[in-house]
Amino acid sequence: MVDQKEIERIAPLRLALFEPDIPQNAGTLFRLGACLGVPVDLIEPAGFDASDRNLRRAGLDYLDHAVIRRHVSFRHFEAFCTERRARLVLATTHGAVAHTRFVFQPGDIVMLGRESAGAPAHVHEAAEARIYIPQRAGLRSLNIAVAGAMIIGEALRQLDAFPPETKV
Repeated sequence: MVDQKEIERIAPLRLALFEPDIPQNAGTLFRLGACLGVPVDLIEPAGFDASDRNLRRAGLDYLDHAVIRRHVSFRHFEAFCTERRARLVLATTHGAVAHTRFVFQPGDIVMLGRESAGAPAHVHEAAEARIYIPQRAGLRSLNIAVAGAMIIGEALRQLDAFPPETKV
């Protein structure tokens, strides 16, 4: 089992999932968080049964290594952000700056919207920054788990905050 308090204390940033639709994508992102030491905030309601049993199935054996904080609503998540004085960075196809040009800061929370609908207007308004991943014209978007991995990877690179290298 992971020491949740220690990871919360030393984590350079967080990943937030706004009302995710697809459990397999959520599971992949939980695994990403576990492997890279990035806590994941799950903002409910999810578009699937987000019971511990179903999350365990989606996250496989990595769930025991992930730090996951549930928020019953976006309003509760906003209060959490305010309490932490965290900057909310929304990944969106309507972003203002490419994720590679954005300057990440320690404590940022990177949010991904729903797979089916992105993030609603009130979430866009609450975000302090909106970023996008550059891609070829005429294509809608990347898979949310792929997008999350790209953005978290860039943020960790900028912050020089990848976990210490180990040989497997």
